Amino acid sequence: MKLSEIIDFLEEKIPKSLALKGDKIGFKRDYDLAQNIELIKIYMDLLPEDDDDSKNTLIITHHPPLFIPKTPTYTIHSNWDIMDGGANEALAKALDLEVMGYFDENTNIGRVCKADKKFIELKNNILMNFNNVRIVNNLNDEKIIKKIGIISGFGLKNPDYIHLAKTKDLNILISGDLTQETAILAENLGITLIDLTHHESEVPGLYALRDIIKELDVDIEVFDKKPIDVIK
Repeated sequence: MKLSEIIDFLEEKIPKSLALKGDKIGFKRDYDLAQNIELIKIYMDLLPEDDDDSKNTLIITHHPPLFIPKTPTYTIHSNWDIMDGGANEALAKALDLEVMGYFDENTNIGRVCKADKKFIELKNNILMNFNNVRIVNNLNDEKIIKKIGIISGFGLKNPDYIHLAKTKDLNILISGDLTQETAILAENLGITLIDLTHHESEVPGLYALRDIIKELDVDIEVFDKKPIDVIK
């Protein structure tokens, strides 16, 4: 299948116009759009060793690469986070939550979800399916959770989102990138935060993206490479 046909398909399904201003989506350089593509590789983050200049291969990344790849590489980032049916809905599905609306109506970032379950049920499901989970303001296991905010990726590093969760009277905010500042803020406001890590909160979106691209007659692989280990 021609690279140009695949890009047309992607931009119809996941419009570039949805992306936040300044987001580095799409290609970082020009590639031969007439070339035939036989394999699509999906990565969260692309490292130089993954860029093997394979012929007939398209790489799709969620985060913009920090270098200019030789292999045709197309980034789908905030437009995938924001769009209906994108990364946030994939995260809600992984958490067994029902989406009710947008978390931040100004940008459509994140979702507000209906839970109607005990905290212990929610917590056990998360601990069973996600690694390296951190919880700020652990709740009583028997507490009934009504409304939860979710943001795939970066949500817990933004103090404004902690305040917004309080304003919306949410029981819990789930995302990644928890900081000391936002943890203390949540303690002060009485908001429970669950940090899945940035990477893990976006992994369900990689597989949801794969399912969309499956409509094309091209082989697809998802490379769920864990973040680089930090030696302590």
